[in-house]
Amino acid sequence: MCVQEGIAAIPGEPLKTMLKRFCVVVILGIAFAYIEAAVVVYLREIFHPDGFTFPLRDFPISENWSFLLTEIGREAATLVLILTAACLAGRNLQQRFAYFMVIFGVWDMFYYIWLKILIGWPDSVMDWDILFLMPMIWASPVLAPVVVSVILLVFAIVILYRGSCGVPLRITVIEWLCFFIAAVVVIVCFFIAGLHIRESDFESHFHWPVFGVGNIAALALLTRCCFKSK
Repeated sequence: MCVQEGIAAIPGEPLKTMLKRFCVVVILGIAFAYIEAAVVVYLREIFHPDGFTFPLRDFPISENWSFLLTEIGREAATLVLILTAACLAGRNLQQRFAYFMVIFGVWDMFYYIWLKILIGWPDSVMDWDILFLMPMIWASPVLAPVVVSVILLVFAIVILYRGSCGVPLRITVIEWLCFFIAAVVVIVCFFIAGLHIRESDFESHFHWPVFGVGNIAALALLTRCCFKSK
């Protein structure tokens, strides 16, 4: 069974129009990344005035539920904002999904670029960071979310370009399920690492091979969908 209705891109949309929308959402992602980075600069000054290093011997936000709930609410609001912008930019379900990936990917990558400009962190892409607090702590070296963001941008560009050419991807229910499983594998890697951020061997708890398998599987599925959707 092939899932197309409501997902297929609008045939014949000019490439120029798609590029304009793409540039607009990229600018949004860059600007919002600055806002996110600025908030984190303040949070680090409040909770980690002596520096933010792993393993986290002290994670004070977890001892203050009002701050914790506020931060979780901010994260949820961020996702709602990105989703809302994607819905406004896209003309159908597939485009909206693609623009969500564009904004999220650009936002995530420029978040680290802005932090580097503002406070000189990270020192390298292998520095560790806390990514999210909901539904539990996500943690990993900076390189990992950047890799995911690049892959999201690849997915989005393929979807948008093919849509502008009138050749949308044809994805079956089984393929969507496989994409979901690949995403879960990647996310679980962040979850597992988040459980061990206070331990001296925290670095050993981010499983790069498993993370790689999830990402490679997603790219392989995308390639397969591209070839069969000619």
